[in-house]
Amino acid sequence: MVSGPVTTPRVSVIVPARDEEANIGGCVRSLVVQGEDLEIIVADDGSQDRTAEIAHELAAEFPQVKLVSVPPLPEGWLGKTHALHVAAERSRGEWLLFTDADTRHEPGKLAAVVERAEQEALDLVSFSPRQEVRAWWEKAVIPFVYQRLAMLYPYPQVNDPSDSKAAANGQYILIRRSAYQSLGGHQAIRSAVLEDVELARRAKHAGLRVWFGSGEGTVSTRMYRRFAEMWEGWTKNLFLLYDRDYGAIRRATVELAFRYLLPAVAGIALLSGGSRWAEGMGGVVLAYLAWEHYRYWRKLPREARSAATALLLPGVVLFLLLLWNSARRYWRQQEIEWKGRRYRAPA
Repeated sequence: MVSGPVTTPRVSVIVPARDEEANIGGCVRSLVVQGEDLEIIVADDGSQDRTAEIAHELAAEFPQVKLVSVPPLPEGWLGKTHALHVAAERSRGEWLLFTDADTRHEPGKLAAVVERAEQEALDLVSFSPRQEVRAWWEKAVIPFVYQRLAMLYPYPQVNDPSDSKAAANGQYILIRRSAYQSLGGHQAIRSAVLEDVELARRAKHAGLRVWFGSGEGTVSTRMYRRFAEMWEGWTKNLFLLYDRDYGAIRRATVELAFRYLLPAVAGIALLSGGSRWAEGMGGVVLAYLAWEHYRYWRKLPREARSAATALLLPGVVLFLLLLWNSARRYWRQQEIEWKGRRYRAPA
């Protein structure tokens, strides 16, 4: 019996998964419907739950799905970079899509993204997924954090080849295999906590074409299901996203305090003052805060507006607590815990 030629998949989708039994099924099923010209590799990174079992069942159901068991973590590597490296080594696609287990992909969008990348000679394409928020703390923190990140990493600057600003979101990174290999892959950034931003920086520095934008209509995610996960996740990332710049963190703190928190305290104090003048001034302050709420609301993605508008002030408070906790953790070089692993925070 003569077997037919082995075709090379156009895209290899790599999904690192560690204790993702609540997410992996939905993620893989949203990828399967992207088309037949791809392979989907689930990199099980020592999961203690049913992640591997679910991935095995999906591989039996869909021929394009493969389960890869990631070996124990070597010295000098972080968990995610190691899982991505191992899976990439076993992939065959002309393009590599690195995406997280908590993402959901809209049907048929991957082919369109690849087509655009090829037409525009892009080497790396990344999307910031639409954020699903349900609990009050998600509604308060997630939209506010992403609005601040949009100020730190404006899409037009990131997408300008002449600008040094670079960024990517590890929840969705599509990169040419040739470009990935020329950069040394994840082995070159094996100890990077923000492996997504570091990969984009190296790509841009090497003269590769990078494009970063909104994933609305293409990919969505619910990042955190528990407050403790959210606390550890942003503690791990925020200081690094501010480029380890204590001056920038202080400036952000002063700005947010004077813009939101002090007016709120002053407004409450004035309304409790008992005089007409104090009540009048309190009304002015509250009108100012209402205007700031409106400005915040206008900048939010449409799907987040109703959920987050009334939670601006709690969002500011939690964001500042997270930002300074992240800076404190790195300054003291304390351990950071993520996915059941502990890492020494780099200086």
